[in-house]
Amino acid sequence: MAVLQERVDRLEEALMRLLYIQQKTEMELQSFKQEMKVFKDEMQEYKEWSKKNIESLSSEMKALKEEMQEFKEWSKKNIESLSVGMQEYKEWSKRNIESLSTEMKAFKEEMQEYKEWSKKNIESLSLEMQKYKEWSQRNIESLSKEMKEFKEEMQEFKKWAQESIENLNRQWGSLAKKMGTLVEDIFAPSIDKAIERYFGMSPDIIDTRKYIRKEGRSTEFDILALCEKEKKAYLVEVKANPDKKEYIEDFLQKLKEAPFFFPILQEYTLIGIYAALNIKEETVTFLTRKKLYAMIFRGDVLEIVNFEVLKA
Repeated sequence: MAVLQERVDRLEEALMRLLYIQQKTEMELQSFKQEMKVFKDEMQEYKEWSKKNIESLSSEMKALKEEMQEFKEWSKKNIESLSVGMQEYKEWSKRNIESLSTEMKAFKEEMQEYKEWSKKNIESLSLEMQKYKEWSQRNIESLSKEMKEFKEEMQEFKKWAQESIENLNRQWGSLAKKMGTLVEDIFAPSIDKAIERYFGMSPDIIDTRKYIRKEGRSTEFDILALCEKEKKAYLVEVKANPDKKEYIEDFLQKLKEAPFFFPILQEYTLIGIYAALNIKEETVTFLTRKKLYAMIFRGDVLEIVNFEVLKA
């Protein structure tokens, strides 16, 4: 028993370490998500700033065009109305228009250079963003793969641990059955405490290995606990290898025939408890459907694993 407890303690410690590693990984993922959010917020602010400045530049260009249109209209009106000094005005206008053309040309060249600079920087930024996106995707995919492998390893470890415990319990149960002590040494000494814990009553009579022969037929009750005041009878069937459905069907038949072999039970409400060192989950589900309580030996106490389900 001490060796089993030590192995269980070691198993619980290993599980706690694995849980710590999983929690640490989740915290690092959360930090990574937060950094990505901050980066996205900064990119959004840059996008809004760029949009605002481009809109401002567009507005200024529109105002310049409107001023040029007004100047053109004003020049045309004054040229048509003036006849004196036309040549001088033409030469002046020509000089100013040529100067304006030169300035406009210089302005266009500056705008072209700005356009090319902006295009180059935007392309560079897009390339960097693409590289970062690909890098992020590779790392996220790698992390997802590692997490998947970790979960698969944990699942395999969980399955291995469960199978090892079940195998150990089966071996223990087989050994106890061979020695004829499973009922007497494990379940019978604690059945009164288990009934009091789960059903709120204490048995007045507890019989073990009760063998009855009647009218050429016979039966045997592993444990029979009677609560005389409450008129409740707890019939416990103990199995070293509990996961065979035919054993459960046999127990259901035994419950039906119990009042025939032991007439006093006609005055009692019969409650069936199917007990073993360990019971598989699918067997527990089958027992629940049959309205039978599933009792196992866990640590150093007896537990009814489907009590809450049947109680509801």
